[in-house]
Amino acid sequence: MRRLLIATLLAAALGASADTTSSGHSYSPPEAFAASVAGNLLTFTAPEGDATVTVVDLPAAKDAADAVAQAWARVQPDFRRTLRLATPRPSRNGWVDQQVFDYETSPNEKLTIQAIARRASTGDGKAWVVLLLQAGEGTLEKRGAPIGKFFASLRPQGYQRESFAGRTARPLTPERVEQLKAFIADGMKQLDVPGVGLSFISGGQVVWAGGLGVRELGKPAKVDADTLFMAASNTKAMTTALLARAVDAGKLRWDQPAAEAYPGFRLADADVTKSVQIRHLVCACTGMPRQDMDWIFSDGRAPASTTFDQLATMKPTSKFGEVFQYSNLMVSAGGYIAAAALKPGKDIGAAYDEAMQELLFGPLGMKDTTFDRAKALRGNHAMPHGDDIDGHTRRASMDLNDTVIPARPAGGVWTSPRDFSRFVLMELNKGRTPEGRPLIGEANWAERYKPQVMVSEDVNYGMGLFIDTQYGITVASHGGDLLGFHSNMIWLPEYGIGATILTNSDAGVLLRGPLLRKLLEVVFDGLPEADERLKVAVANRKAEAAQTRGRLTLPVPADAIKPMAAAYASPELGHIKIARRAGKLRFQFDHWSSEVALRRNEDGTQSYITIDPGVEGIEFLRDDKAGAPTLVLRDAQHEYRFVALKPN
Repeated sequence: MRRLLIATLLAAALGASADTTSSGHSYSPPEAFAASVAGNLLTFTAPEGDATVTVVDLPAAKDAADAVAQAWARVQPDFRRTLRLATPRPSRNGWVDQQVFDYETSPNEKLTIQAIARRASTGDGKAWVVLLLQAGEGTLEKRGAPIGKFFASLRPQGYQRESFAGRTARPLTPERVEQLKAFIADGMKQLDVPGVGLSFISGGQVVWAGGLGVRELGKPAKVDADTLFMAASNTKAMTTALLARAVDAGKLRWDQPAAEAYPGFRLADADVTKSVQIRHLVCACTGMPRQDMDWIFSDGRAPASTTFDQLATMKPTSKFGEVFQYSNLMVSAGGYIAAAALKPGKDIGAAYDEAMQELLFGPLGMKDTTFDRAKALRGNHAMPHGDDIDGHTRRASMDLNDTVIPARPAGGVWTSPRDFSRFVLMELNKGRTPEGRPLIGEANWAERYKPQVMVSEDVNYGMGLFIDTQYGITVASHGGDLLGFHSNMIWLPEYGIGATILTNSDAGVLLRGPLLRKLLEVVFDGLPEADERLKVAVANRKAEAAQTRGRLTLPVPADAIKPMAAAYASPELGHIKIARRAGKLRFQFDHWSSEVALRRNEDGTQSYITIDPGVEGIEFLRDDKAGAPTLVLRDAQHEYRFVALKPN
């Protein structure tokens, strides 16, 4: 994420190249971070000044905990933070015995503190490296890509990266498909995922599409090749395909100012508005932050134009092309602008739905794919699931997912394993349908793959696509996440191989990374790492659930209910009604609701945490210093205040 290091100064200070630690471990520095060296301590500081990463080389330690204790003693001798949770990470990139230590902070600090201990698999096996992260949450979200790049790129001295370049890809025979299915089935069992839709592509054709498990917990209907799931942000790549069709048709240009193409497009910053081109709407590179609360608390029945109303209040928090910042509303605008160009004079929501059906889903033979929620729920569909307060899988409400409907070009599509695979086939066919008919001109198909902004080492974001070259080959992908629905699509452009996964549980997100790794292992005979990754993910899920439950008080005690008003309002996000029924405290928002539990913070403040399956973990801090009863909701870069309404 930032390569503004002065190489000559670092080389002199370290007595080595600019990109090695005092022990000779190599790394790529986080771009725009300032570097300083003191003995064997290497520190990078973000431009904002409130985020640092310090690397501590240690000649020996008894274990990860001892290594972290030694590191804090050297960097900050008076460090006294309470350890929240220590969790392992799988062996990777030459590191073993990896463990992450997360520390307690209070909400008003807006701070993340973490330590990562690693032991090199090379050398004498005694030396450790510890990474100490202390970062303001806003800066961490904004500059997470450079920090992540640095963490990923730090490798032990002498370690050689695994590469599949030059290897012959093995086809996905029925036996290899069964191996992949068995891997997912085992993961489902360990993670309590009710249902998964899968497809596998090899030799440029679908070799298997179907399902594992059930559509809804406690009901017998099985997932099959035609079961619909919400694919969430996988919609983005489909939206950029529609944009490419509009460019093919001469209705738009990639370098055309968005405000010229659609005069209703504007941001809170007039200069930035003028700078945004069509390509920037879908590149995650404009500096616009997520600001997802605006649509999460919105009305799913609102018109598509709501996207442009919300964008008009948004300001960038970084410069163009500086860092990867994912903005759902910008992609939503891109889809609606394409629709307006292709079907002028129509309501932009209806125009988008029609254009996607006529120009993408129809020609590709994606016969069941739809943005129509009611149509999806009438047929063969999966239902969402999340974790309850004790970490058990339970059926979740669809209400919160409905709020994405006004911003559906960024995440509202319903699709099936069979249909999803046909979209991946189009990508493997360079813009042609699975049958070979032209759909997107190859030049505009390829434009979507060009790197627009760095995400991590060897990973860039194109237009609604992640492009990963870490193994010496190209892996294209995108994921999708909504309440109770998590999915991924993966393809290897040079080899005609791909896979899709659709899940109906929040724990399903933990299947995605291991599946990608397992696919590469099966195809290229890669090092056997996928099983350990899944095992660690399962263990960490259980540990996190237990730790979270231990911090919550349920039912909410009377002394924490007494200060609550009957109702609150936020000018940006709407209302909260406080319901007290049968010993339970429930927050009723304008369009969805959740029971809450109490958490007592280290600074003495108190937070109310949503606990309904799928929406668990949203925090409302009670501000006892405010003039009127107030609840504070934050994301990393925004704060929303709900103030008590006066009784009528």
